[in-house]
This record gives sequence, structure tokens and C-alpha cells, in this order.
Amino acid sequence: MNEKPNELSFDDVSIGQKEIFSTIITESMLEEFSKFSGDFNPLHMDNEFAHSSTFGKRIVHGMLLASFFSQLIGMRLPGKNSLYFSQTINFRSPCYIDDKIQVVGEVTEKSNSTRIITISTSIFNGSGTCLIDGVAKVIVR
Repeated sequence: MNEKPNELSFDDVSIGQKEIFSTIITESMLEEFSKFSGDFNPLHMDNEFAHSSTFGKRIVHGMLLASFFSQLIGMRLPGKNSLYFSQTINFRSPCYIDDKIQVVGEVTEKSNSTRIITISTSIFNGSGTCLIDGVAKVIVR
């Protein structure tokens, strides 16, 4: 990932504009997320417990996945000029360690009076299954 954010202005953003990036979810991501979130639920951390669950193996924290929306907004669409206003999140399907995910954001609305853009946000696994979706509202400064 380029450490320098995009610098899109409100006028640079258009309805239908899309940003997509991919990453692989690693075990170390789960471990680090557990440490800073304090969520050590055995579905995420205990192989034996998770194996006996309906998932059959450890699942990734939903909020770890949702945290990639921050990268989408703060670094890519629109980037530097963004101020996250709100985000809805729907957890659709589980994600597993070593899954490659694709994070997608598409601008669906723009309000000239408030300078708020609405972005449809989604995360998919390598099979194209939607893991999380929602809607972000972003003020473009």
C-alpha cells in the first residue's frame, strides 16, 4: 500500500466512482487485532473450540474486516480530504485465516449542500461471496 493518501476534492468525486483493493488475512492480523481490541473469543483464537463450532475452524473478527473500510475512505476514496461521518455494517458470511479479500467502495450519492458523499462498501472473499457490506457517509473537506 502506498503510504500517501489520495487527495480527491469534493469536485473530483463522481457518482459511480469505484475503488478496489485486495489483501490476505493472516493469523498475525488476528493476533494483533485481538490484542488491541481485547476480543479473544475462542471462535477467533482457539482451534479446538472453533473446530467444534458450526464454522469448523477459526473465523476472522468481523470488526477486523470492517477496519479495512477505514483504509478505503482515509487513503483511497476520497483519501486525505475525508472525514468519516458514519458507517453501517452487515456481517454476511464468515472469513477465515489466509482468505484473500477484496474491499470495494462505490460512490452512490453526493450532496452539494453538505459536501457528504455516500459510498456503498463491501468486502468479498476469493470466491466472490460477500462477507460484509454497508454504507459509508463521508464529509469531503
